[in-house]
Amino acid sequence: MKNKIKNVNFNKEKLSEYKKMAEDLVAKMTLEEKCSQVVNWAPAIERLNVKSYNWWNEALHGVARAGVATVFPQAVTLAASFNEELLEEVGDAVSTEGRAKFNNQQKYDDHDIYKGLTFWAPNINIFRDPRWGRGHETFGEDPYLTSRLGTRYIDGIQGKDENNLKAAACAKHYAVHSGPEGIRHSFDAKVNKKDFWETYLYAFEKCIENTHVEAVMGAYNRVNGEPACGSRTLLIDILRNRFGFEGHVTSDCWAIKDFYTGHMVCDTPLEAVALAMNNGCDVNCGDLFKNMKQAVDEGLVKESRLDEALVRLFTTRYKLGIMEGQTSEFDGLTLEDVDSDGMKDLNLRAALESVVLLKNENAFLPLDAKKIKTVGIVGPNADNKRALVGNYEGTASRYETVLLGIEDLVGSDVRVMYSEGCHLFKDKVENLGQPNDRMAEVKGVCENSDVVICCVGLDAGLEGEEGDAGNAYASGDKKDLSLPGLQNELLKAVLDSGKPVIVVLLAGSSIDLRAAKEKAAAIVYAGYPGARGGEAVADIIFGKANPSGKLPFTFYNSVEELPAFTDYSMKDRTYRYMKNDAQFPFGFGLGYSEFEIADEELPGECKEADLDSLEVKLNLRNKGCFDGAQVLQIYVASNEKDAPRYQLKAFKKVFLKAGEKREVIIPLSRDSFEIVNETGEFIVNKGKKYTVYIGFSQPDGESEKLLGIHPTAHDLVII
Repeated sequence: MKNKIKNVNFNKEKLSEYKKMAEDLVAKMTLEEKCSQVVNWAPAIERLNVKSYNWWNEALHGVARAGVATVFPQAVTLAASFNEELLEEVGDAVSTEGRAKFNNQQKYDDHDIYKGLTFWAPNINIFRDPRWGRGHETFGEDPYLTSRLGTRYIDGIQGKDENNLKAAACAKHYAVHSGPEGIRHSFDAKVNKKDFWETYLYAFEKCIENTHVEAVMGAYNRVNGEPACGSRTLLIDILRNRFGFEGHVTSDCWAIKDFYTGHMVCDTPLEAVALAMNNGCDVNCGDLFKNMKQAVDEGLVKESRLDEALVRLFTTRYKLGIMEGQTSEFDGLTLEDVDSDGMKDLNLRAALESVVLLKNENAFLPLDAKKIKTVGIVGPNADNKRALVGNYEGTASRYETVLLGIEDLVGSDVRVMYSEGCHLFKDKVENLGQPNDRMAEVKGVCENSDVVICCVGLDAGLEGEEGDAGNAYASGDKKDLSLPGLQNELLKAVLDSGKPVIVVLLAGSSIDLRAAKEKAAAIVYAGYPGARGGEAVADIIFGKANPSGKLPFTFYNSVEELPAFTDYSMKDRTYRYMKNDAQFPFGFGLGYSEFEIADEELPGECKEADLDSLEVKLNLRNKGCFDGAQVLQIYVASNEKDAPRYQLKAFKKVFLKAGEKREVIIPLSRDSFEIVNETGEFIVNKGKKYTVYIGFSQPDGESEKLLGIHPTAHDLVII
């Protein structure tokens, strides 16, 4: 399979030069020195002028864990923007700050963990089950959306010049990884060939095909019996030989230890080292590769394979321009470029584009502050900084919670009354108090308010990675879709107060909002909206901005309608294969303007050879009185048995002023019409009818009911 590298300046001569420099350097190393360089904390080799370097750094939605940096919306929240260009812009901003911080750290000889330029992001796993605690690190449940947003984020992180990287990105966790967290160190993800290629590998392949992503991280789990970080099938047969990946592979942290403590595929640390290195893992996050010299001495690993790994690693460092004697065009970036006004503005724009309006009964929103005397704000996430940021986060210089955002917006013109309402997950706020110790205050706030904003949900202390989240009962995963603690009681009391209620959900995953869907005047899904998220929510509620976000995952009604969490079959999962109506569907989101599509053009048939030049043409008009954006979504149904109902195959976010009309052209490709058969082959069915849906949502009944419109269907036969 040929790589189709796009939009990247790829100079093979320069790459060959860097590779030759790496080969020459490795040739000068002793075996002990070589073995010291294949763990994430690579020590200095002073006699060769090689500085120490730690490969472990994080930039999921901003430079993480190394002091002040812009904290952008969490990955799944950014995905709700459905805006490729925005993802690249955010990635570019993140690597600018990362390089600026790196330059400052190097100036003061700080080579610590989280201080390098190899960022272990993005996470392009598929959010296949709403119980998975790390789902908010992903770009959602759809392989195509994930591939496009992942590609553009990587482009932003690395820049357009493959041989002059601003930073290095990493596609993780390869592969077939999406929980459960509690058994990830021993779990075997068993998956059939169709789901393997159609769902779990699709975004990895496209990110490698469309970018020169510098690194890939292996997952903790096994895949059909092979540990992912030591799988010849994954790392050599597919990643290198089929996808044409040329960068380096890192293990997840301490994942190689799992080979003999969890997966039980070998008996000793030495065997685990050999299995990982021989099957394509180049650097170990952890310390197990410190046994590499013994493995080489005993003939378990060839020194030539070790050299291959080292050449890949040092080629990356040369491409970053950080080796002795090198200079980079990015050396001039300083802390002045971090947390700047421009970064703050971008952060607010990203948050605004990512807020999803799920309900707006009788156009209740936006609120007019001139017509309101008192706003009540209640709920444990109203003033919860952690509910802004998700996990793998940096440190913001200022956090704008929903409470602060609304107070700042309305100023002294509107009275704001606040109650925490209840603890996020405990049955009381004060340890010595009685259960539900804030309910009287909540009822009083509701009684004295013209409108009540109820902020509920989760934070990364409840959903996240095993060991990070404090969710003891599920290792960071969710056991169900209910709001934790007393939040459902709080929500019921507010909804029963007789006052109009706006529910604001801050969470990184699907939550059961059926009560709010029935009784609330409006529902706003804010996700984890970043350090300026509260300002964005306030701007949306009071009409300073027009919401344009779309859900990147399905809101299910309950986990009872889902297969077992440990079942990796896609049957009955996500919008592509589910049978029940969603509570809120993938791709759904409201706004304050009505948009209209007209003059659609799509041929009724197309030659297979011409599929890559196929286009959808249409005119889009903003019929409303608000400037705003709409996401055009194109879904394709193959009408084949056992194929997805339909799949997102193109999208484009278009900004229009009130009353503006514009012609929009959206390209399709052969990939838009390929289906995956039971043997894992990608095929196009010539002579058979495909259905192409063009609209603002997927073509399901619930989206039509919520939006009041349905995408138009066009039949297309490939000849």
